[in-house]
Order: sequence, then structure tokens, then C-alpha cells
Amino acid sequence: MTNRRTAMATLGGAVLAAVVASGAMAQEVTLRLHQFLPAQANVPKLILDVWADNVERDSAGRIKVDRFPSMQLGGAPPELIDQVVDGVADVIWTVVGYTPGRFPMTEVFELPFFVTDARAASSAYWQMYEAHMKDTEFKDVHMLGTWVHGPGLFHTADPVATPADLQGMKIRGASRMVNQMLEKLGAEPVGMPVPAIPEALSKGVIDGATIPWEVTGSLKVPELVQNHTEFEGAALYNITFVLAMNKGVYAGLPDDLKVVIDKNSGLAFSIFAGGTQADADAPARQVAVDLGNTIVTISAADAAANWMPLVEPIYADWVADMATKGIDGQALIDEARALMAAYK
Repeated sequence: MTNRRTAMATLGGAVLAAVVASGAMAQEVTLRLHQFLPAQANVPKLILDVWADNVERDSAGRIKVDRFPSMQLGGAPPELIDQVVDGVADVIWTVVGYTPGRFPMTEVFELPFFVTDARAASSAYWQMYEAHMKDTEFKDVHMLGTWVHGPGLFHTADPVATPADLQGMKIRGASRMVNQMLEKLGAEPVGMPVPAIPEALSKGVIDGATIPWEVTGSLKVPELVQNHTEFEGAALYNITFVLAMNKGVYAGLPDDLKVVIDKNSGLAFSIFAGGTQADADAPARQVAVDLGNTIVTISAADAAANWMPLVEPIYADWVADMATKGIDGQALIDEARALMAAYK
């Protein structure tokens, strides 16, 4: 009997070792990814799903990413950053500007007529996150990606060809910096998250909105307004995004799964995300063209002569505001410009 028990114990140990070696008993993790857009919108479809699919593949299925679009876990878009800090969600994607003034250094990439290329800006954003924001503004999260969208523009009920055309218009603004720009141009800024735009346009609560082309399709904006004003050269504005993970959830992963997350995060992913979002502008713009909408294109010379002088004071105001927070805003502007210029 003793020999039989010993043999069974030995066999059991061998089976257990084989199971562990095969990975069958390796730790499995489910991550809840929460964000505010419908699942079929470009960012979820072309960026967030790609990230989640790659993580699942590279972990050999040990990480499963449950995706919750359109705020399905509850709350409002401005609450997303706190949801990932508090563990309501494990991963979130959000607009940084939904919490005005909370992450001031990111606003350097939202200055008007500052960004000309989303990939270059997204690259600079990640590098500046690592240098200045990782242990300060974003110390409560584990960052996965930082990026900007393609050029922001006006989508309006009436045509906008000059700043004078904006006088008295109620325009949805995407962030604190965009709202300041709208005020300088003579419009009345109305803050609201992206999902609220269609209803606000259809009910006449706003006369127009500032968003990039790529998101107009999922919001049906070209069907709600027939006029669009875009700018050659530097973008009218850009918005900053983050894909962030709960710090404790990341820390609790086994080392090999941390490697999987790390492989799919960081500089390369940020450039991919910003570039992919910008690349989605052209198909969405074509929808407006096919509908026969009016697209006004402001030349770089026109922008420099008639638009930029009106918003230029925002730079000095922002630098002064940063100084009250102990931040050298001009140094951030100079660094961002240098990094964007160096991008290849």
C-alpha cells in the first residue's frame, strides 16, 4: 500500500509539473476596457480593438480584454480617469481635456495652430510624458499610450470662411484650450463630451462643433450640418488622449504578462494610434463630399494673416498660467516643437 501511495504521489507530482510547464494552470487575467464611443466608431474599431486583440494574441489567451463602449460600465466621460484610478475599470481611453486643468502639461499639444502632423505630435507627447508627466500628473495610473488626433476643424450650420462668421455662434469645444480659442475668435464655447454632439446639433442647442473628420461618421455630423471649415498647414487645434491602466492591476500581473502589456504600449503604440486616427480623416471627409456639403479650406497664408493673430495671446496666457503651477510653459512649448520637428 505504501509503495502504491508513493507511486501515485510521484505520478501526481509529475502530472502537476507537466500541467504547470504547459501553462494550463498559469494565471489568467480579464481586463475591463471602458470608453465613451460606440463600438463601431473609428477609435474603438481601429485602435482600441487592435490593442486588445494583440494583447490577447501575445498572451496566448491568458489575458482577455472585455470591451465596454459607450460608458456601459456607468458614469460620464469626464469620470473615466477616476474610474481607472479607483478600479471601476482596468483600462480606459479618454480625452484628457474632459477634466479641465487636471493635467496641464498635456495642453501644450492643444495650443492653436501648433501641430502639423499627428504622428510627430504623438511621438513628442509620449516622450514628454516619460520626461515630465509620468511621476507627476499621471503618477496614479500606468500609462499605455498618449496621442493626438488629426486636424480639428469646424462643422457648422452656416458657412465659416472668416473669424467674423463665428461671431455669436454657439460652438461645441473639446477642451479648456479649445474653448479659449473659440472665445478669441468670437464664438460662444459650449463644453460637452463627443457623444452629446448629435442631439445638441439636432435641437439647435449649438450651431456647430469642433471635432476632427474621423469621428464625424459615427456621429452623423455631415447629415446634421452642411458646412465644414478646414485649415491647411498647422491644425486649428488638436486634442490629447490617453489609454491608461489601473496601476495596481498592472503591478499584480506576473512578469511575463507585464511583458505582453509593455510590448503593446509606449512610443510605437502612441505613434500608431495618432497616425491611425489621422488616417481615418480622409474617408470620413469623403462622406461629406458625397453628400454635397460645403467644405471651406483656409489656406496657410490666410490662417497666418487673419486667424493666428487673434489666438496668439493664448500662448502667453498659457505660459503665465503654467507659471502659477510651478511649470515652465515656454520650455514645454520649445521642447514639443523640437521633438515634433525631429520626428521622422
